[in-house]
Amino acid sequence: MYYYQQPQAFSSRYLNKLQNRILTSPYFAVNNLNRDFIGTKGFSVVFRRSHIATVEEHFPNFKLYLDRALQPDCNAFYLNPLLLQAGSRVDPHIDRSLRSYCKTIDPPAVVSVLYIAVPEDLEGGELVLRSHRRQVGCIRPERNTLLFFQGDLTHAVNRVTSDGQRLSLVCEQYNLEEHQLEEIPEFQLESRASQPKNKKP
Repeated sequence: MYYYQQPQAFSSRYLNKLQNRILTSPYFAVNNLNRDFIGTKGFSVVFRRSHIATVEEHFPNFKLYLDRALQPDCNAFYLNPLLLQAGSRVDPHIDRSLRSYCKTIDPPAVVSVLYIAVPEDLEGGELVLRSHRRQVGCIRPERNTLLFFQGDLTHAVNRVTSDGQRLSLVCEQYNLEEHQLEEIPEFQLESRASQPKNKKP
């Protein structure tokens, strides 16, 4: 099985709060991800399993997602809210976002995606999964669906051609050897948001 989905994963109240906290976060900005992410916004959190509590301290509203999504055999994670709007797309790639810390890293064991906000009249924005160039999934996002897919799949998001916001919370989940894990930060924020300037008294 290349992927599976859990519909109605959380309460609507939780999703609304999660959406608000992400969009109003001081770290939320033009994406810090690579050039495959066209016209997207977000920020990223790198952490080890030992520092899940640190993530929850900084982002309390991520806790329910982390409790549900993180796999017990994974020990390093790359978590990022991802916003697509009209004109946004994600070109085909295989996730290896921790490679900037550990050059020899393999793809994640699994990638989890929670669809937080999806316009009812969304056009485009489908997640396309491929294994060795063969398409194995074309998933139309649905609000409040928690999706898991194999981390070694090539994947892309079709260009969004309608108005509205397609917001998801994505987590690359890795099972690293000890020597690899030592190269991964215990907790690290990545964002292109400009640092707030000190105000004059």
